[in-house]
Amino acid sequence: MKEKPTLNKKGERKMKSVEEQVKNVIHKILEDEKSYKTSLNWAVNYCRHALSLSGEELKVQCLYILNNITRWRHPNAKDVRATLKAFTKR
Repeated sequence: MKEKPTLNKKGERKMKSVEEQVKNVIHKILEDEKSYKTSLNWAVNYCRHALSLSGEELKVQCLYILNNITRWRHPNAKDVRATLKAFTKR
């Protein structure tokens, strides 16, 4: 029989879901390898580090990422920025 997962607080579970969304958009940034040497030069390292973070540390790292993708042009750039910005304001 499968055990039901134990949940702490609803807020924590929701936060994990939001963090998953943030990490998904960070993966989108990392997928744009052709921009690594131009508009994403510093953001790449911040993104790689962010994938191993959570909670308040991830929020701070997202601020660094946002500041370093201002000149990034990509079809998903607007959505990526909006997701990161919304996460940092929580």
